[in-house]
Amino acid sequence: MSPQNSTPPLPPSIPPRQPAPKAAKQHVEDLGAFVAASPSSYHAAAEVTRRARLAGFVVLDEADAWHVVPGGRYVVVRDGSVIAFAVPADAGPDAPVTILGAHTDSPGFKLKPRPTTGAHGWWQAGVEVYGGPLLNSWLDRELELAGRVVTTEGTEHLVRTGPLLRIPQLAIHLDRGVNEGLKLEPQRHTQPVWGLGDLLGADVLAELAPQAVDPATIAGYDVVVADTQPPRTFGAGQSMFASGRLDNLLSTHAALTALLAHVNGGRNGKGGSASPDDDTAGARIAMVAAFDHEEIGSASRSGAAGPFLEDVLGRIHAALGASAEERARSFATSLHVSSDVGHAVHPNYPERHDPANRPVAGGGPILKINANQRYSTDAHGAAAWNAACSAAGVPSQEFVSHNDVPCGSTIGPISATRLGIRTVDVGVPILSMHSAREMTAVVDPWYLARAMTAVLAN
Repeated sequence: MSPQNSTPPLPPSIPPRQPAPKAAKQHVEDLGAFVAASPSSYHAAAEVTRRARLAGFVVLDEADAWHVVPGGRYVVVRDGSVIAFAVPADAGPDAPVTILGAHTDSPGFKLKPRPTTGAHGWWQAGVEVYGGPLLNSWLDRELELAGRVVTTEGTEHLVRTGPLLRIPQLAIHLDRGVNEGLKLEPQRHTQPVWGLGDLLGADVLAELAPQAVDPATIAGYDVVVADTQPPRTFGAGQSMFASGRLDNLLSTHAALTALLAHVNGGRNGKGGSASPDDDTAGARIAMVAAFDHEEIGSASRSGAAGPFLEDVLGRIHAALGASAEERARSFATSLHVSSDVGHAVHPNYPERHDPANRPVAGGGPILKINANQRYSTDAHGAAAWNAACSAAGVPSQEFVSHNDVPCGSTIGPISATRLGIRTVDVGVPILSMHSAREMTAVVDPWYLARAMTAVLAN
């Protein structure tokens, strides 16, 4: 074969195929538990809060007066978003902030108003496409409804049904050309079935955790569809990990793991009995900010384009007695590490990647770079991230898109634009992004958490 027609070789940095360390397997097992507990952004925010409370974090309510003091650790939820932070004991009014950013939502489907539909003896649920899912990946899976409901009294309840729905694919006998190209119309072909019989007795809202709330009292809801197949490792040496919602619960979990390890003096960060009175390491405020609505542009009260992070930072600086001058100095020396999953080189489609920059599974976290600032990484941010990976003993690699295949974006440029804090975009290489079930190498989420821990230590 001539050099002109040969496939460009993968970079020489591909690591040797060795079994994943025990710590990496433990990390990905905990990631699986985190994902399983988080079928919706609201559940993810609640799970972050639960784990933070176990580590001595105090829950703050935005409607209350805050008593934030040096040496304290706190967590606050706004809808499906959550911010957890630890203030060092020696924090001054111009203390910089190191933020580990991520998002809690995933592409899929959301329950419509008047959602009980159906025909021809099938009960169906009316759903709307949320974000940009790979529609075909949701076919023939057992799905659940999950999210929050608000009652007529104004109380909010988290709900999940367990396996309830399925989007059945049309048999090949009724569509002989399906393997030449599947075309799904979102309105006609993605409405799941969930029961049998006459519609007179059907009420999908009655399936939303009837033990928790009387369906007749539901006055509003934000409910999504989630895959119910459990996360699991697979492959030779159990080296790969498959799960729903890795985009972007993988990053949310890594960031939380890093923060808890940081405040617990380097322990594994799965919770523990650390005293809230223990000094928080370092002179920088350590923070995790996980936002909802990234998959639909972040433009909401709890999205990265909204005021949530700025509001929290403002209240922290007010508690520390910061002037406008001191707050500006804090922002000038702060760092935001925005983490979202990225594209591993696909063995069946290598031509979709830049010839010289091809992130490989198991090769460590990726530094995302884009000339048009779809990712916010600059030279200083790249240097800070590479230093953290080096300090953590973690391999790293770069991602830049093929010029003919424009990349997406994430919360990094949005928060950088809103706050002016230096931001670097990073992530973990995965396959099947935006599928109902995505996959990654077992070691890479662990590498990411280690690198994030090193960022907080600097």
